[in-house]
Amino acid sequence: MITSLRRLLTFCLSLLAILPTAYGWNKATHMAIGAMAYHNLQTTSPQTLTKVVSLLKQHPYYQSRWVAQLAELKLNVQEQDEYLFMLAARWPDDVKGTDPYHDHFSWHFINYVYAPQLGIARSDTTLPTGETILEAYDLNRQLLKSDAPDSSKAIALCWLFHLAGDVHMPLHTSALVDNQFPEGDKGGNLFKIKVMLSSRTTNLHSFWDGMLLNSDAYHSVDSLATRLQSEFDRTRLTQLGSPDIVVWSRESFQLAQDNAYRSNTLQAGSDQDGAVLPPDYVATVQPIARRQISLSGYRLTDELIADLAN
Repeated sequence: MITSLRRLLTFCLSLLAILPTAYGWNKATHMAIGAMAYHNLQTTSPQTLTKVVSLLKQHPYYQSRWVAQLAELKLNVQEQDEYLFMLAARWPDDVKGTDPYHDHFSWHFINYVYAPQLGIARSDTTLPTGETILEAYDLNRQLLKSDAPDSSKAIALCWLFHLAGDVHMPLHTSALVDNQFPEGDKGGNLFKIKVMLSSRTTNLHSFWDGMLLNSDAYHSVDSLATRLQSEFDRTRLTQLGSPDIVVWSRESFQLAQDNAYRSNTLQAGSDQDGAVLPPDYVATVQPIARRQISLSGYRLTDELIADLAN
């Protein structure tokens, strides 16, 4: 069986490049990461906040869509600026399947190989999926710091907002390959589970996506961002010393192995009947998700300050 799996793993390295995957976190959670960056810039670098707001108002969607959305909410000026951060953070998901010019499927993830039955957990090589989240992040950072038109910089900003969130979602860095998923589980999208016996069948990726917030209403998003900033003060997050997205992705890959898949002890069910999560699973992984989201909010803040300093 192991020999057969090894052959299948070689085959799936090319096959996984064309398999679709979900985008995560969900839109509401991405909005919370944007809100965290807004709150942090208010206190640490108001001048950077002003630059970001100014650039986002040059985004191609600002006049055509976002102005109307802002008007409908009847927010004050400060809240409108915060909501603009929220819209920026979710925009790469909003254009999925609707705007081929701006939609870049492979940018949202990286497929580090997790094949525990073969003793393989590789973060030094990846499956061939096209431009990965690492390359996309660097590309948009360089664009933001270039002499490109402000409209292009605004698009780059949205991608930086979004990818800073995606790379902290463990299942956006891992491709599980085993006997049940010889062609890969697509970042948990094929890994069928139930939260409780009475729950409907869903998948592990979707569970992680919406674990903390399902409402994208302004006050719900702002409330989560405020709570996370209070819960995770910078002094509690020793990992903030690293500004390298490669390091962030490897942190997430380790969390995928140890926590999302529970060191290969988590069981997957079928499409019709997902396996029930262990009784302590939700309580164990929710704090990890909260910490990851907080890390991404602070790291995004630091990146914006560094890239827009001049």
